[in-house]
Amino acid sequence: MSSPTPPSMSARELGAFLHEKIPLSRAMGVRVAEIGSGQLILEAPLAENINHLGTAFGGSLHALPTLACYATLWLLMHEAGLAGHVVVKQSEAKYRQPVKGRLRAVSARPSKEAATKFLSDLQRHRKARMELTAIVEGENDRSAVEFSGVFVAVI
Repeated sequence: MSSPTPPSMSARELGAFLHEKIPLSRAMGVRVAEIGSGQLILEAPLAENINHLGTAFGGSLHALPTLACYATLWLLMHEAGLAGHVVVKQSEAKYRQPVKGRLRAVSARPSKEAATKFLSDLQRHRKARMELTAIVEGENDRSAVEFSGVFVAVI
C-alpha cells in the first residue's frame, strides 16, 4: 500500500539506481540529464555506443529510450511511495535517421489521469501496465528514433 510521498529523487540518485539495477546503463555511460514534471531525459555518449559506421549502434538506440520509459514509470511509483518491479512487456522502435553525436532520449511523463489510473490499478491488483513513448533526438530537431513500449509493474 502507499505511504507518505517520499522526497523527490535527484537526477544523480536516479542515475545511481539505474547503474546499480541495470548494469547495461553503466556500460552505455547513461546519465540522467533531466527529471521534470513533464519529461525525463537520459543521455549517453556516442563513444560507448558507437557502431562500425561511426554512428550510434541500433541496440543502444533501442536500449536508451527503453531505459527512459522504465525510469519514468519507476519514478512515478517511487513518488507515490510504492516499491515494486517494472519490466518491459513489448516494445517497438522506428529508426528515422542515424545519430552522429550524443544520444539523448526524452520520455514524456504520463498525464495526471493516466498516472492516477495506473497507480489505482497497481494498488488494487498489485499489478498494472502502461504504454509509454520516448524519442531519441536527432539532427535538425527531428526524431532519430520513435519508441513505444508496454511496461508492467508489480508490487
